[in-house]
Amino acid sequence: MSTRDGRAPLRHRNRWQFPADGATVDLRRPHLPERSVTLRAMPAPLVLDPSRTAVLVVDLQNDFCASDGWLAGIGVDVSVLAPAIGLSARAVAGARAAAIPVIWLNWGNRPDQANLPPGVAHVYDPRGTGEGIGSGTAPSGAPVLTKDSWGAALADGLTAEPGDIHVDKYRMSGFWDTPLDSILRNLRVDTLVFAGVNSDQCVYATLVDAACLGYDVVMLDDASATTSPSYCHDATVYNVRQCYGFTASTPDLLDALTAEPAHPTTPTIPATPTAPNPEDTV
Repeated sequence: MSTRDGRAPLRHRNRWQFPADGATVDLRRPHLPERSVTLRAMPAPLVLDPSRTAVLVVDLQNDFCASDGWLAGIGVDVSVLAPAIGLSARAVAGARAAAIPVIWLNWGNRPDQANLPPGVAHVYDPRGTGEGIGSGTAPSGAPVLTKDSWGAALADGLTAEPGDIHVDKYRMSGFWDTPLDSILRNLRVDTLVFAGVNSDQCVYATLVDAACLGYDVVMLDDASATTSPSYCHDATVYNVRQCYGFTASTPDLLDALTAEPAHPTTPTIPATPTAPNPEDTV
């Protein structure tokens, strides 16, 4: 079964249950069976519960990664991002196979930019000449980083599948002015695994906010990359390990997930209690 746009219906993990008798409302959520994988990470190995984990892939979109995207059009060498695209694709495939939600977090600005603050607009148009967000100045001619445009779409080598979740963002951090936190809380996840670009900018800003909100954070340091000087990525990796969470490699994540014993792929519904008999009350 799929929705009209071809996506699979989202299996909500945060819903009340309604017994067939119609006499009660069961406030217990579907049960998420506890699972356990051990992941080699820095600064220490981790034990994760895939049932309470999501993978966030940040800004792997045409305007940042493609040769005719906006970033390449202003003279930036985007070829350095290619390894992160390939490794992110592998991480996403492994996550899906392990029944871990995948969230694509991309810039997708409103065409009218009504919610875009001047400081963010300035980052992409520092001289105020109208060449930044929403302009048609990228080699592709598509409006830069605009919702539903070619520039906002996933880069070649990446494919969204039914059941994946898409979130548009409008800041370096994906938590501001977006439903990301609400989505994660409804997924009932505690641990977030990050991949994408730029590691020292949008990946890092989103990860820091996630950590401040109380999520456990793990950055895939090989599936994250930046067009900044290499020391910027190195400093980001250092800061993640030192202040916010952990880093790991994509092969180690895949090894951990494939080593997990067989697991149920859907939440289970709690047994429905018998409705009380009104005649038994006093």
